[in-house]
Amino acid sequence: MSNWERYIKDFVSFLKIEKGLAENSIFAYQNDVNKLKDFATANNIDPTSATYEDLKQFIAQLYDLGLSARSQARIISGIKQFFIFLLVEDAIQDDPSELLELPKLGRKLPEVLSIEEIDSLISAIDLSKDEGHRNKAILETLYSCGLRVSELINLKFSDLFFEEGFLKVLGKGNKERLVPVSPSVEKEIEIYTKNIRNHMKIQPGNENFVFLNRRGAHLTRVMIFTIIKNLAETAGIKKNISPHTFRHSFATHLLEGGANLRAIQEMLGHESITTTEIYTHLDQRFLRDAIITFHPRNIS
Repeated sequence: MSNWERYIKDFVSFLKIEKGLAENSIFAYQNDVNKLKDFATANNIDPTSATYEDLKQFIAQLYDLGLSARSQARIISGIKQFFIFLLVEDAIQDDPSELLELPKLGRKLPEVLSIEEIDSLISAIDLSKDEGHRNKAILETLYSCGLRVSELINLKFSDLFFEEGFLKVLGKGNKERLVPVSPSVEKEIEIYTKNIRNHMKIQPGNENFVFLNRRGAHLTRVMIFTIIKNLAETAGIKKNISPHTFRHSFATHLLEGGANLRAIQEMLGHESITTTEIYTHLDQRFLRDAIITFHPRNIS
C-alpha cells in the first residue's frame, strides 16, 4: 500500500469517526483527494512532501480540464481538509494548502417551482397505481418539510411525532433537528401506510423505513430523482428540477409568506445563515410590492 492509499484510508476514518460526516460527504472528499493522488503519483510526489507549488500545478490542471469554478472550489476544499488531517496527525509540519485560494463563484440561484407548478406535479400522479399514493406522500413531505433527498429516503416511523406535530430529521454531520409537519403530510403518509405499505412484503431490515420500493426495500436517491423527472414530464414542466427543487421552493415560499430567515435556517438545518440567504433572491415584482407597501415614505 502506497503512502497516498494509507493516508487516504486514515483520512476517511478520521472524517467518519472524528468529524461524524455523512457517507455522501466522505465519498466526495475521498474522490477529491484521489484526484490529487493520481496527479501526485504521476509526478512522484509523496503526500508528506507535497509543496504549495505542487498543489498550484494540480489546480492548473483542473482548470485545463475545463472543470467549473464550483467543481474546482469543492476539490480544493477537500484537499485542504486532507492536509489539515495530515497536520493533526503530525505527518507534516506545515500545511502546503494553506495559501490556496478558492476560485470566485458566481452565486447560482436555485430553480424554484411556483405553488401552481407544485400542484400540477402532484395532480400528475396516477393514484390508481400502488406507488401513486407513495409518490404523493413523498412529494408532500419534500415540499412541506423542506427535506434533503437523503433525509427523505432515511425517514423512519420512529422519527414521526405526528401528535406533537413534528418530524425528527437526521441531517448533515449526523445533526438532528425537528421539522414542523403539516396535516397534508400526515394525511398522505397515513393513506400510503394503511392502504399500500401494510399489505407489502417488507425485506428484513427495512421495516422502520417509511418509504419503500415495490420490492419492500429502502428507496434510493436515484429512484426519487426518476419519480420527479417523470412527473415533471407528465405535467409539462420544462424547468430542470430535482428533489432539491422542492427544498428550494419550500424556503422561498416561506420567505415570500413573511417567515423569519432564522426560522427557515433552523428548519432547513443550515449551519450558517449565509447558506439560507440565497433564498432572498425573490423576484423583483415581489420586492417592489413589499417596498411600495411597507416603506414609510410610501405610506400616506
